Amino acid sequence: MSKKLKVGILGATGLVGQRLALLLEDHPWFEVTDLAASDKSTGKSYEESCSWKLPYPMPVNIMRIPVKPVKPNLDCDFVFSSLPSIIAGEIECSFARAGYPVISNSSSYRMEPDIPLVIPEINCDHLDLIPFQQKNRNFDKGFIITNPNCTTIALALSLAPVVKSFGVNSVQVTSMQALSGAGQNGISSLDIIDNVLPYIANEEEKVETEPLKLFGNLRKDTVEYANFIISAQCNRVNVSDGHMLTVSVNLQTKAGEKQIESAFNSYISPIHYMKLPSAPEYPVVVTSEKDRPQPRLDRYISDGMACVVGRIRKCKVSDYKYVVLSHNTIRGAAGAAILNAELLKVKGFI
Repeated sequence: MSKKLKVGILGATGLVGQRLALLLEDHPWFEVTDLAASDKSTGKSYEESCSWKLPYPMPVNIMRIPVKPVKPNLDCDFVFSSLPSIIAGEIECSFARAGYPVISNSSSYRMEPDIPLVIPEINCDHLDLIPFQQKNRNFDKGFIITNPNCTTIALALSLAPVVKSFGVNSVQVTSMQALSGAGQNGISSLDIIDNVLPYIANEEEKVETEPLKLFGNLRKDTVEYANFIISAQCNRVNVSDGHMLTVSVNLQTKAGEKQIESAFNSYISPIHYMKLPSAPEYPVVVTSEKDRPQPRLDRYISDGMACVVGRIRKCKVSDYKYVVLSHNTIRGAAGAAILNAELLKVKGFI
């Protein structure tokens, strides 16, 4: 058995950092060797410094790891960053400049022209931006790649079969987003109980723009964005985990109901043959029940790494509409970053 790559987690005590630590337990290719967080956590063991929030035990193999400052002197082959966007940009750049590959869950660099924004099942070829990025930014061995916003991932995965088979002119999407998407201390209970919050800062802008980069075509050292338009309305609801979206699509090539259903049911990911450890066999799972998907019942399908699509039907305004559900801290964050790291390994970048 080959030696595992050593992994560092930046922002290790936060909710996404915890999910990364949990998902990396017993990973066949990667091993967590370093953890970094804010000053109030440094110098303590991970067990002492982390207020563990997940409904599973903290992995024993990381409990005693001392938490270090978020500085590029970690003993690891690459890092995952789950830092808040307000501080992530400068820190992630410092790690890349010091020679570390950085797989980021932050929004800081997602829309930068030379930084890949990647969902492996959609645009794994965008990793070819890495050499241009290294040249542009005077990085040596280091680089930055990002995964999209958690809501974008659910939307984009569900659109992949439609874009591939018929093309898309426009998309209307309304989100019902889980509390965990706001972080450990993101929403006061007094604000969310018996309530829906119809505004999430910067969320609609991300959902309206990030898919256009994901579905864009790589042209040498740049991405030509896809030319469809998206209108998004984003809401926070009183659900612990699992973002649900209602989506309406206007198609470039008109299709019958059986064709639409067949496109969803027969969709095979372009990375299917790679057998990446975290990749679901089918990234889009279709449910035929009239009242599904539901967060409580369906968020852990395929270990939380698939999006679940249901209620596919004709739309009187656009062509078709459907509902999609995705686990926001697994597929939408930590799991997405790990899958990107697996792709980087297979492609020879780490």
